[in-house]
Amino acid sequence: MIYINGVLIVNKPEGLTSRDVVNVLNRKFNTKKIGHTGTLDPLATGVLVVAIGSYTKLVNHLTSLDKEYIAEIKLGIQTDTGDITGNIINEEYNYDISEKNILDVFNDFPKEYEQTVPKYSAVKINGKKLYEYARENIDVKLPTRLVNIYSLELLEFNNDIIKFKTKVSKGTYIRSLIEDICSKLNVYGTMESLVRTKQGNFNIEDSCSLDEVNECTKLLTSRDVLDVNNFELDEYTYKLVANGNKMNSEISDGYYNMIYNEQDVALYIFKNNEGRLVMFY
Repeated sequence: MIYINGVLIVNKPEGLTSRDVVNVLNRKFNTKKIGHTGTLDPLATGVLVVAIGSYTKLVNHLTSLDKEYIAEIKLGIQTDTGDITGNIINEEYNYDISEKNILDVFNDFPKEYEQTVPKYSAVKINGKKLYEYARENIDVKLPTRLVNIYSLELLEFNNDIIKFKTKVSKGTYIRSLIEDICSKLNVYGTMESLVRTKQGNFNIEDSCSLDEVNECTKLLTSRDVLDVNNFELDEYTYKLVANGNKMNSEISDGYYNMIYNEQDVALYIFKNNEGRLVMFY
């Protein structure tokens, strides 16, 4: 059996869930050991960072990276899902906003705030997903999350469409951000489109489509995806690492790429001078 390990940047197409993408890759690479690092709605497209093989151990780290999006707001309507695929629950087209109004809201928007999670989301309450409550018309108190909005940039305003770019922290829902923006503009609005253009240092320009996956032969390694240092092993220490033993070393905290005989052999993380094996290549 050929073992495939690494990170792949996929440009998720519209209409598929993130899980759908993983299922396609399971078949293409003939392995079940694949995980994505940040859910995109079916409507959304763009950067989906996928960990394969031993690199699934880095999913939590990769998921925590900041993300950048380009989104469009359709003004005049509000839907139950927060995007254009939902049922219209409110509409009002007699609004009067200007580019200055939008820029003022963007400039004054809080850099950190408690954001309400959309009711159509996979967040669980009492072991049940919020979208399951929503589909059953069961009211439930929606949780909030502390999120960071690092930037809001207006790209275009054309009659009933606001196009903007934003950089946000992990856990930020762009649908909720759009509702909060529209609330400050005193207008109904819903998400028309969404493209994730960046996650950490992973850019959409470096991604491949699902049709191109077979040609994306170069999987990214720990050197590509982490701010990683190198640590040379002697034979004795290499055997310790190979057997999963912890290491002690007077080095600074962080990730370390273990090298033995000029080959990358393992990834370690050190904290307080104690090393924990993340994965053995």
